Amino acid sequence: MLTVHHLGRSQSERIVWLCEELGVPYDLKTYERDRQTLLSPPALKALHPLGAAPVIEDGPVKLAESGAIMEYIIARHGGGRLALKPEDPAYPDYLYWLHFANGTLQPAMGRMMILARLNLAADNPVQAAMRGRLERALGLVEARLSDGATWLAGEAFSAADIMMVFTLTTMRSFFPVDLAPYPAIRAYLQRVGARPAYQRAMAKGDPGMALLLD
Repeated sequence: MLTVHHLGRSQSERIVWLCEELGVPYDLKTYERDRQTLLSPPALKALHPLGAAPVIEDGPVKLAESGAIMEYIIARHGGGRLALKPEDPAYPDYLYWLHFANGTLQPAMGRMMILARLNLAADNPVQAAMRGRLERALGLVEARLSDGATWLAGEAFSAADIMMVFTLTTMRSFFPVDLAPYPAIRAYLQRVGARPAYQRAMAKGDPGMALLLD
């Protein structure tokens, strides 16, 4: 059986959610962050040199990186579901948004989180530039969801949505971002929160955690 190693409040929530959406049987192993450092425990480093989650085990296969794991599970266990096929007209949108979270939005939030901890002056040019980059990234998501798209790849819910949602929700527990200027994103997150598979995944992986869906 597939084993999912999940660290609380981390990107590995994507993998738990994916398995719930696909109905893939899995054994969930959960880990807690160190209360002082917020880092992952040594047990995760014993699984993978980076000591981070997610990590999956599938027979002899041991794999890290949430995007790689999602593609692996969809191909090996999901029959290709939740991934658009190359002949689908929305395939370019699917690819773009599948990689946008970890390629653009999450790095922008991560840089702002680090800069915020440095107590820089409000007019610091680097901080201003990074803030602008984050605002542009959120603006792109807002524009996409304001353009009649129910989900990021169009009318069909896909793995691109699963990749995106952690960055718009749980990541904000590390670096607060006000989504008030982004009504389409907030409406999108309400649609996410209504999905039974998302509800099950979060209850199993992070029970009791407040879900930042607005």
